[in-house]
Amino acid sequence: MADKKARPILQKKFSDQLYENGFPIQGSFKAWAVEQMIDPFIIVSCALLIPLAVIITYYDVRYRRIPNAFVLATLISGLALNAVSSGLRGMGASLEGCLLAFILMFMLHVFGAMGAGDVKLFAAIGSVTGAELVIPTFLVVILTGGLLALVSVIRAGAFRTTMQRVTQILVGLLPGWPMPRFAVPSDKRLTIPYGVAITFGSIISLALFRV
Repeated sequence: MADKKARPILQKKFSDQLYENGFPIQGSFKAWAVEQMIDPFIIVSCALLIPLAVIITYYDVRYRRIPNAFVLATLISGLALNAVSSGLRGMGASLEGCLLAFILMFMLHVFGAMGAGDVKLFAAIGSVTGAELVIPTFLVVILTGGLLALVSVIRAGAFRTTMQRVTQILVGLLPGWPMPRFAVPSDKRLTIPYGVAITFGSIISLALFRV
């Protein structure tokens, strides 16, 4: 990351690039953002991720699925945003973020802790945040998802069963012990809309680590 002395210059350069490439950021807004030491990248990223979080929350909570169209749109937007901000270097960081995010979430998918839609969604968000923020974002998403899971299992009255499964997974990580695989519950109350944790956790991560 740039140091504090260089940050206003980089922020102004980025906001100018956004304007020149068709992003309608007004001069007064640019001046305010630079004066307040707010990275315009954060503002544009949040303008993308906040509506996405609302849409994903609706679909994942109601239908327990994440439409591929929104995932693809997020991926393309992330690549474009980073390309506009930093050229080929930014696009490279975006692709690296996408790949790293996919690998991290796919590991959880292998253990049966995450759905395929969640893997694709986090990979797409990795293209927005870039490789530098993927791991901090992953940790925030895990914490956010843990809180969401705790609330869900308590409301569903399945706390004991869930703790037993968690114990089985932890034991499965030990050498010589098989990793358990659990069937997806038919009762939606016993499943976690992890897309909610991924999108809102990503916004929290941007606010914490990008500023």
